[in-house]
Amino acid sequence: MVEIYGTLGPKCADIEILGQMFRAGMTGIRVNMSHSSLEEAAPSLGLVRKAAENANAAYKLLIDMQGPELRTGKLIEDIALKEGDECVLAVCAANAADRGVITIPEEVMKAIRPGMQLLMDDGKLLIKILRHGSDNRAVGLIERGGILKSRKSIAVPEAEIKPPALTAEDIKNINAARKYGVYGIMQPFVRSRDDLLAVRKALDEAGASDVKVFAKIENRDGVKNLDTFMDAADEIIIARGDLGNSMPLWELPAVQKRISAKCREAGKPFMVVTQMLASMEKNAVPTRAEVSDIFNAVLDGASSVMITGETAAGEYPVEAVRYLANTVREAADFISEY
Repeated sequence: MVEIYGTLGPKCADIEILGQMFRAGMTGIRVNMSHSSLEEAAPSLGLVRKAAENANAAYKLLIDMQGPELRTGKLIEDIALKEGDECVLAVCAANAADRGVITIPEEVMKAIRPGMQLLMDDGKLLIKILRHGSDNRAVGLIERGGILKSRKSIAVPEAEIKPPALTAEDIKNINAARKYGVYGIMQPFVRSRDDLLAVRKALDEAGASDVKVFAKIENRDGVKNLDTFMDAADEIIIARGDLGNSMPLWELPAVQKRISAKCREAGKPFMVVTQMLASMEKNAVPTRAEVSDIFNAVLDGASSVMITGETAAGEYPVEAVRYLANTVREAADFISEY
């Protein structure tokens, strides 16, 4: 059976909507720890539990750690970035209250140089660094614009930045994992075996050794070193958002196929995630390409598939789950015929 995961967010944090999502085929749900803690998410988790009971559905709860992922800071309000304009970047801890200033982690500020590119929000936004000062500020040129919201991913393809595997918030959430019935930990940007051992150690110390570890492959280090740490994970996640930021997009499909093949050969379960039904954040019907993408992921052997913004922030969370589940079912039927 292929697991069908949605993502908890403001557009689906309603007992009736969640119930419909379970009845449409959802078998698990992800909570993004970059935006809240388990304690803060407790009321919404209660809704999930009640909705699953009402729908007579069992489900698996995954929490997506902050990990070594680099993110912008919190904003007073969303920032409209217009192509061709200049923008100001500052370290998260400083000038965070300035309107219109993009706050970034200190390690990013230290690594960037004029001419480098910053990709934000899974590559939707692109900024080229023009000037870098000694006051924890930099100036960039907006080359691909849009709306920047708080706590969005950052990638700097031309810089090597290696933050620790777990943050203090991650440890706090791991310690609460058993209390909230967490099935699995999604560890972002796994670079080496040491990253997964750090997660295992934290789970052991929290008395939660039975919680599964899902290793997200999101950069070239993860792809290159996969063979050395695959056995330390319970499931591999092909996380195409930031993985696609670390390479030209036309290389991504081949990388996905290679990871899928390695997992099949090793008998390791794997998940495919990111933009599976991205158009459904705004539209009630997906594109033909998106449906084919889901179908092919199952044919490649995926043990689970996940949608994120489609249910967390999209206008059609129930319909998105229904298309995902129905396409997975059709792919499974196709496999059984041959």
